[in-house]
Amino acid sequence: MTNQEAEPFTYTIRFSLLDEQGRAMSNTEETVASVGAGKTVRRTLEHGGYPADGMLDAGRVRILGVDRVPSDEAPTPAGSCPVSGLRLTADRGDAAMGLRVVGLHLENCGSRAYALEGYPVVQLIDAEHQPVDGVEILRGTDGIPMAGGDGGPPRPVTLRPGESAVSGLAWRNTTEFGEAVNVPYVRVRAEDGSAPVMVAPHLDLGTTGELGVRPWQKDETAPDGGTEESGSGRPGAQAPYGRLSSS
Repeated sequence: MTNQEAEPFTYTIRFSLLDEQGRAMSNTEETVASVGAGKTVRRTLEHGGYPADGMLDAGRVRILGVDRVPSDEAPTPAGSCPVSGLRLTADRGDAAMGLRVVGLHLENCGSRAYALEGYPVVQLIDAEHQPVDGVEILRGTDGIPMAGGDGGPPRPVTLRPGESAVSGLAWRNTTEFGEAVNVPYVRVRAEDGSAPVMVAPHLDLGTTGELGVRPWQKDETAPDGGTEESGSGRPGAQAPYGRLSSS
């Protein structure tokens, strides 16, 4: 992986592993963190659990896509905690009957309690890392058909160490007149002024021109209030946005 940018970038590469007939058997991904400007990093793809005959060479690997984010905005890996004490991630989302929902998760991995009330601040970013115009960011999902609403206005949430909050992005993948909009990246801040985190949910927004953002709520789905990164933002779940302050 060669970084041709002028600053360090973190790359996530998605691979498809093929059998001897060229059929896709499984997908996997690898993250290469903090590749310096102009630097090249070489690694060996591990293929544990590969279900074919155990032999995997370059002819049986396809690259499905590569996401790249500035290293200082990359999501913090599981088991690590940023200086802020807040670990922000996105899940893989859910889709049903044209409705798309991606969960946002904010884990207090620090040593102090944090208070939130409101919505995360989101900015849509294109493949060249430029802001995407022409899409209205809605506070709440009441205006998104079949999204289930937000269960009322935002409420204060206090996260003790080890607890998490959840929000969500919801939209309809409807394509009518005009050009469909696809957004690979979203820059997310827990509140105005907080450090940005760039996630890569690949939003297929269609032509609706709208994206709903749910308010921050305490994540009650994971054991001990921890972050559950696979479906807390699903349709029907109540999710969160926020104004973050330490207490």
